[in-house]
Amino acid sequence: MKAITSILAILALSAVTSFAADGDAPKKPEGDKGKPKMNPEELLKKLDTDKDGKVSKAEWLASPQAKKDEAKATERFGKFDKNSDGFLTVEELTPKKKKDA
Repeated sequence: MKAITSILAILALSAVTSFAADGDAPKKPEGDKGKPKMNPEELLKKLDTDKDGKVSKAEWLASPQAKKDEAKATERFGKFDKNSDGFLTVEELTPKKKKDA
């Protein structure tokens, strides 16, 4: 009986210790989904399969993320394609810095 009580006490103690350790872990910001954002050059390099220095709509829609929700990917492509030429350049993928007011 003492052996069972000792084993249960050790298991309970280890469970409490592991939960306490999880509580000490740094928390991610609320808006962050845990994925680091890729910089525009890396994104262009990854998506530009024909290596012409720009991403076509077909290349954009062939990405794994776009395959999850093609409608959303098409909408995002349109927002990024500032000059409406059907291609994305590194300049179009680079977020504009907000000016201080």
